[in-house]
Amino acid sequence: MLFNSFSFALFLPIVFILYWFIINKTHKVQNVLLLAASYFFYGCWDWRFLFLLIFSTFLDFFTGLKIYHSTSPLNRKIWLIISVTVNLGFLVFFKYFNFFASSFAELLQSCGFKPDFATLTIILPVGISFYTFHGLSYVFDIYNKKIEPTTRWIDYSLFVSFFPLLIAGPIERATHLLPQVEVARKFNYNKAVDGLRQILWGLFNKIVIADNCAEYANNIFNNSANYSGSTLLVGAILFAFQIYGDFSGYSNIALGVARLFGFELLRNFAFPYFSRSISEFWRRWHISLSSWFKDYLYIPLGGSKGTTLNKIRNTFAIFLVSGFWHGANWTFIFWGGLNALFIMPSVFKKSSKTNLEIVAKGKLLPSAKDAMNILLTFLLTVFAWIFFRAESVTYAFHYIAHIFSVTIFQKPEQLPIWLVIFIGIFMLIEWLGREQQYAIAATGLKWKRPFRWLFYFCIAFSIFYYAGSEQQFIYFQF
Repeated sequence: MLFNSFSFALFLPIVFILYWFIINKTHKVQNVLLLAASYFFYGCWDWRFLFLLIFSTFLDFFTGLKIYHSTSPLNRKIWLIISVTVNLGFLVFFKYFNFFASSFAELLQSCGFKPDFATLTIILPVGISFYTFHGLSYVFDIYNKKIEPTTRWIDYSLFVSFFPLLIAGPIERATHLLPQVEVARKFNYNKAVDGLRQILWGLFNKIVIADNCAEYANNIFNNSANYSGSTLLVGAILFAFQIYGDFSGYSNIALGVARLFGFELLRNFAFPYFSRSISEFWRRWHISLSSWFKDYLYIPLGGSKGTTLNKIRNTFAIFLVSGFWHGANWTFIFWGGLNALFIMPSVFKKSSKTNLEIVAKGKLLPSAKDAMNILLTFLLTVFAWIFFRAESVTYAFHYIAHIFSVTIFQKPEQLPIWLVIFIGIFMLIEWLGREQQYAIAATGLKWKRPFRWLFYFCIAFSIFYYAGSEQQFIYFQF
């Protein structure tokens, strides 16, 4: 069930009405409803993987209690190891088994052997990377004595399986979401309206920007030999807008839907294409994943402490693992390594914590220096996205080599003028709303009602007018 599907447009209001107006005696009953709705939502993809989700949930719930009540440090560590091993074991099997098998076979072939490996046809359970990290953060926080475990199975299960974030995040923390699950919630009209506004903007991101950019980006990437270097550059830029619109669109919808039910999820995007450095970009892109790796990998490795060599090692570790988390392909690992390389100047200059405020705060335009830094950061990001999008590392290098051929000076293939206009409008609205939680959070609130509703109508009309067939979100494959 996709957020941009008619089935979800039917599912959401039914759950909303039941939640607030029918099954609303206590928050415990509401939690049961939300958990049932979440399992139904997940089961619409493949009901068989519900058992894997439930087992993973029970494992972390049980091991969390065991860790907390164990008086022996050894026993605490044993239960932690069990949870981590089983969780990552499932993740490795379903997501990476074929990758490791085929990579090992290629290695043997390069050494002159002729292995006869037969890889399995393994279906990747949707959302497994996200709900696995939900559970692991819960167990880690209990082990590190940051939180106490909940004794209520329903509450914990809802924390892991809450349907707005179940498939593609944001990756929640028990310290943030679980307390909201455990208390009563009252309907807040203003919060619900704000949620609908964020859903509307998320759908615009996904349907109007991402899906339409995807049509042309896919054609260019899939037929790169037939196009000039200038057109390939346009294709890479289109993919940059596609993946931004796609994933930020999902996250906006997820946060908006959660707000309808009285929950506040972690923010996942903070206008990353207006970043002035790669380090700032990674503070603003997929924030929940970046902070997860920072807290549970980067800092335990030593973080930014120690020698410069240690800092380089830790930085490459977090980015390579992050790349591998995204998918079982060398392209993602190379993409992660490139970002680590791009961020090295910040490591050497110890400037990773600069640019903490949004660019040109309180101003209409950035300074010339900020504008140049934004452009450079965006181009580096586009360059790295080529490896993220490519089918193989070899193909990515061929694609890049073709971009930097003499054909880069040729006139690129013409795009539909309406798409160029919409991308321009999209970026303008994002820029004007960059100091808000999402771009249109405050847009039009002080306008007269007819003008405000006209603005929302134009967004809604463009969503319906330019909508094609239902397109899956990119991060569903991760």
